[in-house]
Amino acid sequence: MKIRNLLIFIPAVLFPMAAYSQTAASENADAPEIAACRATGLIALRQRSPTIKDVELDLDSVRVIKMNSKIGDVDIKAVVLGEASIEKKTSSKVRNLICILGEKGKVLLTVFSDQ
Repeated sequence: MKIRNLLIFIPAVLFPMAAYSQTAASENADAPEIAACRATGLIALRQRSPTIKDVELDLDSVRVIKMNSKIGDVDIKAVVLGEASIEKKTSSKVRNLICILGEKGKVLLTVFSDQ
């Protein structure tokens, strides 16, 4: 009985309730959040590796989750999740994209992960 109560309580603590909405794949092409994440991600990647030519996002996999939430004192307005193809001069590799946006569309964090 105690374990059941604990399992119900943990998600409420780890994931505070926040109002959010998610875009459909057909709405992604015009989402300014996606363009901001792609542009800042490309700049950051080129600083580390000048051989990177471009970052292409798979618009069928990309989701924009709009919200009104906070991490500490920082307002979070959207999270962009999806697959990105990082094109180098000699190859291309698909990675997962995680991008967090704050007030006025400012990109706070962009991560390209292998998993």
